[in-house]
Amino acid sequence: MKRRLFIMMALLVSVTVLPWTATAGGSADRPYHFGFKKSRNGSPASINEEGFRGIVEKHGAVFLGNTANKELYLTFDNGYENGFTPQILDVLKEKQVPAIFFVTGHYIKEQPELMKRMVNEGHLIGNHSWSHPDMSQISSARIKEELDKVREGVAQVTGQQEMRYLRPPRGIFSERVLETSGKLGYTSVFWSIAYRDWDTKEQKGADYAYRQVMQQMHPGAVILLHSVSKDNAEALGRIIDDAKKQGYEFKSLDQLATRQYE
Repeated sequence: MKRRLFIMMALLVSVTVLPWTATAGGSADRPYHFGFKKSRNGSPASINEEGFRGIVEKHGAVFLGNTANKELYLTFDNGYENGFTPQILDVLKEKQVPAIFFVTGHYIKEQPELMKRMVNEGHLIGNHSWSHPDMSQISSARIKEELDKVREGVAQVTGQQEMRYLRPPRGIFSERVLETSGKLGYTSVFWSIAYRDWDTKEQKGADYAYRQVMQQMHPGAVILLHSVSKDNAEALGRIIDDAKKQGYEFKSLDQLATRQYE
């Protein structure tokens, strides 16, 4: 129980905007905590008011797809398993919707069969680092080690040889993190729809999850959901059905041709 609690606390992800102060290493090492202005009434989410837009754009990170098209990109963070990923995969299979699952070393060691299922059912697996560190506070060599271990572990378990997408743990990054991971072949993936869904003690029901996602819906959205959330698992089918009724199409990140920085 203590080990599980430690893992849960270590993998909590915040989506609040909180730029931090510069470190002694200089501007390239200045850490940022990804945040955004939420969409309302179908308008695109925005990072125009954040201090990191130029860095995100410079290094080709994903925040939005093409806001002229009703396309959606569904992404899940899988730091540990809380029993709901099989249900999520069932829904995705029934609705014929692709997704990407960002996994950690803990997930690789504990859930090989679920990862095999993800790949066998046509989903992507992305890199969420091996030990979920604040990557802005570790060396570039350590960043490489963290990412290599995940890529190699996923390949060994699932046969997925390529891994092109990274979600920095807790949304914390710096220009050096984006540059280093980019040189390793990764595109960093942030998000334009999210809500406080990661706290398993603060679940508020499927209707709440549904409303939180649908009220932010906009063309080109990259949706961040946490697979540990019971609410997400129970709301997912309805979210997908109603988004499709509004004319949206769910696409794989491999189909993302245009990224924007509203």
